[in-house]
Amino acid sequence: MAAPDSVTLVEMGARDGLQNEPRTVPTEVKIALIDRLSATGLTVIEATSFVSPKRVPQLADAADVMEGITRKQGIRYPVLTPNMKGFDAAVAAGADEVAVFGAASETFSRHNINCSITESLERFRPLCEAAAVRGVRVRGYVSCVLGCPYEGDIAPVAVARVARALFDMGCAEISLGDTIGVGTPKRAREMVEAVAAEVPIERLAAHFHDTYGQALANLLAVLELGVRVIDGSVAGLGGCPYAPGASGNVATEDVAYMLHGMGVATGVDLDALVETGWFICDALGREPASKVSRALRAKHG
Repeated sequence: MAAPDSVTLVEMGARDGLQNEPRTVPTEVKIALIDRLSATGLTVIEATSFVSPKRVPQLADAADVMEGITRKQGIRYPVLTPNMKGFDAAVAAGADEVAVFGAASETFSRHNINCSITESLERFRPLCEAAAVRGVRVRGYVSCVLGCPYEGDIAPVAVARVARALFDMGCAEISLGDTIGVGTPKRAREMVEAVAAEVPIERLAAHFHDTYGQALANLLAVLELGVRVIDGSVAGLGGCPYAPGASGNVATEDVAYMLHGMGVATGVDLDALVETGWFICDALGREPASKVSRALRAKHG
């Protein structure tokens, strides 16, 4: 299949990237990060999560972040909402797009959200119904689509089953997450082919972590199948608390560089994105994980 004309990049750094940071990131830094990302040409920036502060202390300031950011026309700012309480808080804070987070692994579901897969889907149903009534777009995440830290390999049919359930209850888009970054291109293709038999491929997104350095290869494999939405995290921020050494979601800079080199439009200013990655990493006291970011900084000084 020829390269696509365009791909939508979904930026995860402000939520997925920061949620496991050990030191508290000041609210004003999070707001500045999102505003800088808004100036790069990105059209979807996940802003925060309305989850219990006891579970994710880093994102306890979700309402303040939503109030503080400068929203630009044409940019979506979805937020994660694990339950109705989170949904109501998100809507009260002005969110017009939310996301729910399921898993293809039974054991991971119990560790991550403290319930079975079936129970999680039943928890999301009233949320999706309320969102439909209020005109709020819902995105569905499926984690552990290519492997689980507890169960090992995950069967593609298990991923397809959860993705179909989320789609049927009204999720506009299903993001398929290789949460611990163990996938390889062949397995990524097989998984997406199985899911695409249940959910239209134009409704699917790839959310691949780069723990084993396979994320770009995996993304290329699923792009060839017709996936046109890719999740990335500026500077490669993030990680999975259940996968020691996991390096976080693939760096948005690296994805943009690859796509631009293929002649695929993203609408993103790579230089501005690189500078934004250095901004947040300076605040965190470390260098970006993005190889493109480090190479361009070395090249230009």
